[in-house]
Amino acid sequence: MISSIFFLLMAIIFIALFLHFVPLRLWIAARAANVPLNIITLVGMRMRQVTPSKIVMPLIKANKAGLNVEVNQLEAHFLAGGNVDKVVDALIAAHRAQIPLPFERSAAIDLAGRDVLEAVQMSVNPKVIETPVVSAVAKNGIELKIKARVTVRANIDRLVGGAGEPTIIARVGEGIVTTVGSSESHNDVLANPDDISKTVLGKGLDAGTAFEILSIDIADVDVGRNIGAELQTDQAEADKRIAQAKAEERRAMAVAKEQEMKAYTQEMEAKVVEAQAEVPHALAEALRSGNMGVMDYYNLSNIKADTDMRDSISRSTGDSQLTPPAIK
Repeated sequence: MISSIFFLLMAIIFIALFLHFVPLRLWIAARAANVPLNIITLVGMRMRQVTPSKIVMPLIKANKAGLNVEVNQLEAHFLAGGNVDKVVDALIAAHRAQIPLPFERSAAIDLAGRDVLEAVQMSVNPKVIETPVVSAVAKNGIELKIKARVTVRANIDRLVGGAGEPTIIARVGEGIVTTVGSSESHNDVLANPDDISKTVLGKGLDAGTAFEILSIDIADVDVGRNIGAELQTDQAEADKRIAQAKAEERRAMAVAKEQEMKAYTQEMEAKVVEAQAEVPHALAEALRSGNMGVMDYYNLSNIKADTDMRDSISRSTGDSQLTPPAIK
């Protein structure tokens, strides 16, 4: 009895291990879909840490769609970290849309981090990218705020290594700014906004990107500020401040020069007073030493008195000439 239970347990364990390493359900499903797949291949997937369901189900899907995809290709892409199911879906979508897409290119696009299925769908149904508001200034100084819609289609051949949507948006914005900036007046842009589309579209902005630009449409144009007038106002204000600073500098220099002259005048007056204070001492010394007699001193005094009298008369005469006569 014990031996029978033991053998039963061993049989259950063996069957469980067998079913784990040999996914019979997937093998039966593959055989029923006429997919050439043997048990050894499924066991090998288990040994290589590959989930059989993530290989077998996409393989059945590809076979039903008429695609020639091998197990080794799917397994290698899975081991490389790719999304096998999405790659097969992209191949089926490209096959239905008659877009040439080999498995190797689809796998490379997937491993590059791009959504290969979305890329195929975008090749069939173009995508519209709306740019943010782009501010541009015409030559007359008027600002224009422009919003554009860019219709793009995925370029399968350039998905690996090609630039994405941010590059398209940046290039379109740059083209809008250049086109508006070369216009003489903002009225020209408002009158013919389609000229922006034609000019920007002719620049080949999709070069080196993963997209092909089909059209660029101007969605909205608004008139903004008068940038030219604001710049002129700012320049005039700056010139005014510079002129005021220079005037203040000249005034400060004049004040400093005036102070310097006053100091010089005071110094000279002090020297004159000092010299005048020495005259009596010099006269006294000359009298004591006999270099000048008493009569010489009196003559000098008379000359000084005569000079002072003449100065007094000349000042009084000048004042009377300046004073208007009284009206009788």
